[in-house]
Amino acid sequence: MLGFVIQRFLQAVVVMAVMSVIVFCGVYAIGNPVDIVIPPDATQDIRAATIAKLGLDKPLWEQYFLFVGNLLQGDFGRSFVYNIPVLDLIGGRLPATLELVLTSVLTATVLGVSLGIYAGYRPDGWLAKTIMAVSVLGFSVPSFWVGLILILTFAVNLGWLPAGGRGATVTVLGVPWSFLTLDGLSHIVLPAINLALFKLAMMIRLARAGTREIMLTDTIKFARAAGISESVILRRHLLKLISIPIITVFGLELGSTLAFAVVTETIFSWPGVGKLIIDSIAVLDRPVMVAYLILVAFLFVTINFTVDLVFALIDPRVRAGARA
Repeated sequence: MLGFVIQRFLQAVVVMAVMSVIVFCGVYAIGNPVDIVIPPDATQDIRAATIAKLGLDKPLWEQYFLFVGNLLQGDFGRSFVYNIPVLDLIGGRLPATLELVLTSVLTATVLGVSLGIYAGYRPDGWLAKTIMAVSVLGFSVPSFWVGLILILTFAVNLGWLPAGGRGATVTVLGVPWSFLTLDGLSHIVLPAINLALFKLAMMIRLARAGTREIMLTDTIKFARAAGISESVILRRHLLKLISIPIITVFGLELGSTLAFAVVTETIFSWPGVGKLIIDSIAVLDRPVMVAYLILVAFLFVTINFTVDLVFALIDPRVRAGARA
């Protein structure tokens, strides 16, 4: 097992090293942020001083190694625009993204698994067919279009919910949270629905497929023959058997939703990390862009590494395959 862990860890390190090169070179080869952070009528002396201050007067390879050296010390640099440490800037926006992502993913998982189990348990009913039709829409309709329709319907025409922003917040342990206030809850409803729709459709289909497969197994047949009630079969047997793929998908979707909540945050003016990266791209704030992409890569590598370890603990064949 130790050899398997070391092997996967070294693979993760190599992936992060390659991603750091790709991200840094890709971002720093685009545009010239000096044209944005200083006024166009600035003198050549001011322009040269700004370039030197930002470290842009050095060759790209030297900038990269300076970046890696600072990164290993936990320093992602300072924002060109806000002139504060990048980690402080991202950390200030992260709670908003976390509560939006957790709300949407948890809602999609609970609702999607419940609806998927029902659709798999009674596949010929009209309600099951309706559920599957809704899941098709979740896969087919672009999220930005759904977001605009939600704003037009519930914010503009009906006036039930706000169109954007985060609303009132309550600070707990130094971190502001909006879901603890009624105003904040009203602001989170529309973006959470928009972000959860694709995840909901995925969970419905995953739970339905698992239910249909497991209901035909000998385990369920023997349980019914033993006189066990259907509710007990669903709780003790079905949920247990379909839990592993659902947990795996939940972890991966949590990471992808956290990384790609950009569209939803932009549409609903949600002050999270996704909107920050869009604003940073507009002004070529390179340290923020690089830090965001590096953190996203680290997030996915960590999730995949954790999933590999869990699978290795559950299935010895995975460990055996790694040694082969």
